[in-house]
Amino acid sequence: MSRFFNNQQVELLAPAGTFEIFKKVIQSGADAVYFGGKILNMRMHRKDYNFTNEEIVEAVKIAHSLDKKVYITVNNLFGQQDLKDAENYLRFLERVQVDALIIQDFSIFEFIKTLNLNLNLHSSVMMNVHNLETIKTLKNLGITRVVASREIDLKTIKTLYSQTNMEFEYFVHGDMCVVHGAQCLYSGMLFGKSSNRGHCMKPCRWNFKIKKDGFVYDTKYPMAVKDMCMYEHIPELIEAGVVSFKIEGRMRDSEYLLKLINYYSDAIDRYINDPICYDRKKHFSYIYENRKRDLSTAYAFGKPGIKNINRRYEGTGKFYSHGKVFSKPIEEFELTGTRINEIKHTLNKNTTSSKKPIISVKVNSYEQAKAALAEDVDTVYLSGDVFQPDKPFNKNEILELTKNKKNTKIYLGLPRMMFEQDFSKYNHLLTNNQLNIDGLLVTNLGALHKFKNLNLDLVGDYCLNIYNQKAANFYKKQGLSTATLSVEAPLLDAAETIKHSPIPMEMIVHGSPVVMYLEHDLYENLNIYKPIGKENNLHTNNKVLVLVDDKGYEHPVFRDNQGRNHIILYKDLCYLPILKELNNNGLNRFRIEGCHYNVEELIKIIRTYKCAIDDLTQCENLFKNFSPTYAGFTFGAFQFN
Repeated sequence: MSRFFNNQQVELLAPAGTFEIFKKVIQSGADAVYFGGKILNMRMHRKDYNFTNEEIVEAVKIAHSLDKKVYITVNNLFGQQDLKDAENYLRFLERVQVDALIIQDFSIFEFIKTLNLNLNLHSSVMMNVHNLETIKTLKNLGITRVVASREIDLKTIKTLYSQTNMEFEYFVHGDMCVVHGAQCLYSGMLFGKSSNRGHCMKPCRWNFKIKKDGFVYDTKYPMAVKDMCMYEHIPELIEAGVVSFKIEGRMRDSEYLLKLINYYSDAIDRYINDPICYDRKKHFSYIYENRKRDLSTAYAFGKPGIKNINRRYEGTGKFYSHGKVFSKPIEEFELTGTRINEIKHTLNKNTTSSKKPIISVKVNSYEQAKAALAEDVDTVYLSGDVFQPDKPFNKNEILELTKNKKNTKIYLGLPRMMFEQDFSKYNHLLTNNQLNIDGLLVTNLGALHKFKNLNLDLVGDYCLNIYNQKAANFYKKQGLSTATLSVEAPLLDAAETIKHSPIPMEMIVHGSPVVMYLEHDLYENLNIYKPIGKENNLHTNNKVLVLVDDKGYEHPVFRDNQGRNHIILYKDLCYLPILKELNNNGLNRFRIEGCHYNVEELIKIIRTYKCAIDDLTQCENLFKNFSPTYAGFTFGAFQFN
């Protein structure tokens, strides 16, 4: 089944959660269907969903007999057991002759090379593809289609399509996430159920009030975004160069899907048949009347702001086929003596010789950087996403820091989201190393590709989600010298990755990584709502916006100079009592994620960790006298094995 407009293919891509749903959907107006097997995909909540291998074989036969395509989602991050399962599964998918795999974990490139597999690859939305350099790199790696970042508008898609001739897939209908692709880490750290591994517990859809500057705002579900609906914009999608129109819904029932698919199919056919007299609104009333959430075009035509937030049925569970709300607020796990002993016992089973660890510190301001240099830390990372009210590091500040760095190495951090103007600016500054820095803290594949020939050391940041040793090996081949371990990795996966990684691994051992990274600006609520009361923040400066959940826990939200929001843990991540055991397992690089601390707090933390690495046998004693800066201490994902 093929459709074309001006010789450009137009594909309607439909979801199926079970084989029974597939058998109905494949007979609809869809050109292709995507679904997952029983392993290695992003919809793992329900055991009665997803396809057995036998069902995959039958589904491919049925689809191909109808001249339709099947794409298999192999789109989660791989833990150690997944690495063991992946080889046979990928060989099986090659034998079945599926039309493409939708992937997230870069370890798949390693499997394909070592196993000599012939598989067509599409990059998942979880790769957060948003710039030209990333697309060029993926194309060179063999990717034939990218699922664009949800935050990319159609105007940008059109530009990128014209520059690369890459196939673009774009979500046109269904459940959307408020957080950038693969940049929501909170579910994994709070529940041990990673949003990057198919188990997201959707903390973004909790009910939150907002507090800032001593005032309380009754916002209600401020991160619960509306469902995407591009039904009225088929012409704009085609004009932008979108090849595949993707409907979200692998957890939806067949009745809901069939009507929706056929309405979109009819709209595409009508536009192709008569683009001059095309009726955009035919059948839209049915789609609207049968919606669950309210509908939005999200970022397709620009940043939607607060109008993208949904209230309809939030908190009721009416959106999901199992009829449940995914989760309710819980406290971040407090670090306990029992868990410390459990971790020590686990790590002591497999020790290796190790050298003295080094300390790196990520900083948000010139004053923090000077303090870190004065404390003689080994490495300073200058953040590329600076939290307000601080300003991004200017050239004179960086030159002053590098002039006075002594034995400390200074790395310039890059922003997570980098568009063409960002590449132009950084390329201008970095050519001929005008900044005299030692290296870059790399946040996306495109930047790694762009800057790997500048003779600078390249360290991969935690937002690359390097979850296993094969992914680390992939990034080594791309030019990284060091990789930061995914903060979602639970204890056993982390230990195995550190042990087997072909490049040194760094781990955040103190502070707070960003657990939700949003283009959506929560600070906008302050311009919409009036305060309902006065109340100071419990643990954070009143100038910082906090989301207050139904249990009263306050989640700090920092706004960077691009207006993007960074939600962090409200307890300090603290691995101080287990540093010796981590070092004995081969971890030699300890990072303090310090952007949210004031200078005095940061100095105290640095001094404590420097004492620890000078004598790792004293870690527990140091911990006993070490008080938290905020609401307490947590192990994050290390709470889980």
